[in-house]
Amino acid sequence: MNVFQLLRILRARSKILVVTFFVIIAIAIAVCFALQKTYRASTSVLINYKGQDPVTGLALPAQIVPGYMATQLEIIKSRNIALKVVEKLGVANNPKSQAQFQAATGGKGDINYYFADLLLANLVVLPSTQSSMLEIGYNSVDPDFAALMANEFAEQYINTNLQLKVQPAQKAANYFADQTKTLRENYSTAQNKLSKFQNEHGITNAQQSFDVENMRLNELSSQLSAVQVANIEAQSRNSVAKNYSVNSPDVAQNPVVNNLKNLLVTAEAKLSDASQHYGVNHPIYEASKAEVEKIKGLLRAETSSAISTIGGNASINQQRENELRAQVEKQKKKVLELNLIRDEMLILAKDVEVAQNSMDLVNQRFSQTNVEGNSNQSDITILNPAVAPLLPYSPRVSYIMFIAILLGLFVAIGLSLVIELLDRRVRSADDMSQLLEIPIFEFKETGIVKELPNLLPGPIRKLLA
Repeated sequence: MNVFQLLRILRARSKILVVTFFVIIAIAIAVCFALQKTYRASTSVLINYKGQDPVTGLALPAQIVPGYMATQLEIIKSRNIALKVVEKLGVANNPKSQAQFQAATGGKGDINYYFADLLLANLVVLPSTQSSMLEIGYNSVDPDFAALMANEFAEQYINTNLQLKVQPAQKAANYFADQTKTLRENYSTAQNKLSKFQNEHGITNAQQSFDVENMRLNELSSQLSAVQVANIEAQSRNSVAKNYSVNSPDVAQNPVVNNLKNLLVTAEAKLSDASQHYGVNHPIYEASKAEVEKIKGLLRAETSSAISTIGGNASINQQRENELRAQVEKQKKKVLELNLIRDEMLILAKDVEVAQNSMDLVNQRFSQTNVEGNSNQSDITILNPAVAPLLPYSPRVSYIMFIAILLGLFVAIGLSLVIELLDRRVRSADDMSQLLEIPIFEFKETGIVKELPNLLPGPIRKLLA
């Protein structure tokens, strides 16, 4: 069947075609009038998930992933938000709502969950593919109710999102508050131990005391070294003085001894001169001899005194060395004890420092989490609140009529073809050629052509008539 045959069939069956088409259109119009009108109100919500946290100022790279928007859709369509909407509207306290719940469930279950599920059934959430916008829509037969629900869902979504953000911070703030109390007690205990230790040992400044005692030890050690050198020299001089007597350098340098030596030399010279001129019993000789003996006695006495003085100096140096050595040992012991005290105090001071650092760190985290927990700043904003729509969202008359026109054309054409198959007729020469299965030649109108129909069989002539 070619296009021309189809057109001839449709022209022949035009009545059926037109009636079928308009019947379907009429049915579509009736359906449009029969369907209940539904209104959809939508709230536009802007999600600033690519910005910064309004409280901490930190970037939020984890929220940039595609799953973030899908998560927000699931949050909006969660029963948690629907329950908050039901609770805010006070549906459970409405007598009509209670009667509806009683009739639908027989009083079984929770009325809040029942109406939450009803609200979610009419909720529509549409994300934007090219931006961070969300459309929260609600379908209802009442346009004002649809706008109310869309705005309520948007508001509860923002509140829930803020709650999900600040609730962990609030829990962390409570935890850090407890830790702050504990760490403050630990710091106070460590500080009291350190103060008590300092009071028991009379320490005001450990480092200064240690430096003073070290300086004193170094000074005593220096003095001991000097006294030891002096003592060695004094012992050596004492030994020389005892062994060599008058010939000792220290004794020889004594002015009294030197004077006596000179007097002795003069007296001996006089004695020698007297021995040459006088006899041994001569008074002059005896006087000279007595003078020499006297000077020798004085020289021996003075020499012995000088040697005693040198020995006394050696004894004094030895005694001073012993005293300084005892003081050095005592000071060493004191410094070692002070080192032990300082080490213990350093441990206590370290405990205080660790406790203070821990407390400061926890206080800082507590301050931050407390600010975050008390924040009411959200990264979600209502851009366009919902208003009561003027035109219904469904039924979509234009869409239904477009489908009805297409369906009417297909059904009408299909019905015409079915009827044509049931009651087949010859509409053209092509139909004749298919029916006889012979080619049809067209001649000019002559006498032969005019007589040609009379030559055909009777049934064929009836078909052509």
